[in-house]
Amino acid sequence: MKVKISKSVLLSGIQTVQNVIISKASLPILSNVLIETLQENLRLTATDLDIGITCVIPVDIQEAGAVTIPAKRFSDIIKELPGESVQISTKKNNQVSIEADLCQFRVMGLAKEEFPRLPEFKDKEVVKLDQGELKEMLRLTSFSVSMDESRYILNGILFKIGKNTITLVATDGKRLAVAEKKLTTGSNKDINIIVPIKTVHELNRNLQEEGELSLVLGGNQALFELGSVTVISRLIEGEFPDYKQVIPPPTDNKMRVSREAFLLSVKRAALLSTPDYQAVKLEVFKNKLVVSKSTPDIGESREEIQISYQGKELAIGFNPAYLADVLKNLNEESLDLELTDSEKPGVIRINGYTYIVLPMRLS
Repeated sequence: MKVKISKSVLLSGIQTVQNVIISKASLPILSNVLIETLQENLRLTATDLDIGITCVIPVDIQEAGAVTIPAKRFSDIIKELPGESVQISTKKNNQVSIEADLCQFRVMGLAKEEFPRLPEFKDKEVVKLDQGELKEMLRLTSFSVSMDESRYILNGILFKIGKNTITLVATDGKRLAVAEKKLTTGSNKDINIIVPIKTVHELNRNLQEEGELSLVLGGNQALFELGSVTVISRLIEGEFPDYKQVIPPPTDNKMRVSREAFLLSVKRAALLSTPDYQAVKLEVFKNKLVVSKSTPDIGESREEIQISYQGKELAIGFNPAYLADVLKNLNEESLDLELTDSEKPGVIRINGYTYIVLPMRLS
C-alpha cells in the first residue's frame, strides 16, 4: 500500500473511529485501526467486538493495500507531523512507513487478516431517518440511561419504529425520558431494539444537523450509515419495561417557569448537596417558587423565582442533577412542570417529549 493524504483529513478520520477502542484490549489487534484502500478512498475501521465504526476519507492512491496499526500511536504521530500532507506506505512484515516533509516514522503493524470482520447487512430492510431529528431525540433521552450494569436491559435506549412514528425511551428507574417524532416513511413492520449507550455516544458524535441516515437490522446487530461514517453495533437483548404504565395522565396543576432561571437556581442549590443529602427543596406558591437547600454541617441556601401557578401550595424534593439534566438540554424559554403532590413524580411535556422524575424524601 502507498497513499498520499491531507494530514487534517487523516487526523479527523482517526479521531472518528478511535473512540470505540478500549485502552487495555483483551486482544492486541483490538488496539489497532484497520486502514485499507477502497477505489479512490481510504477506509479506517476500529472495533471492540461490540461496536464497530468505519470512516471513509479521500486519498491519493499510488498502490492499493491494507494494514492495521496501533491506533493511539498512529494518532499521536500524525498529530505531531510537520507539513500539510502525509505519505503512508507498507513494507514487508506489516511495517508501516509514515512520512511528512523531512520527517519519517516506521511503526510495526499487524496483518489485515487478523482484524475481526464486521458483520454484513445484505438484502435487509432499510429505514431512513433524519439525522438532525435523531440527534435531538438522543440528546433529550441519553442522560436518563441507567449506568447500573446489573440492570443491563436499561443500559441503552429503546428505539420503537413503526410506519409513521419513531419513539426513543430511556430510564434508570428514577426518571424516564420519552421522545417521539413523526416519520414520512417508517418501517413496514414494528421495530423494537435496545441500542447500548456506548453506541448512542458514537451516534451523538457523528450525527449531523442535516441529511438522512440509514438504519439496517440484522439479527442482534444494527447498522447506522451516516454518509462517510458507518456505526455497527450489537444490540441489548431482552424485554424493555412497559414505560407507558408509569406515564401519568396530564394534570392542570402546572407550574410555568423560565427554563434558564429554574436551571440556574437548581444548580446553585446543588452546590450544597452531599451524597447523603442530595435533595433540593421546591416550595410552590401562587406566583413564586422557592428553591432551597439545607445540609447539616455544610450550610443552607434559599432563592425565589417568579412563576405562574394556580394549583395547591406544596413542597417537594428532587435530585438536582435529574432536574438540571433535562433543563439544560431543552431549548424552550419557559416550560410547565406538572406537580400533583409531594410524593408523586414531576412531569414535563413538550411537543412529543415527556420527562418524568420521581421525588426524593426531604430529610
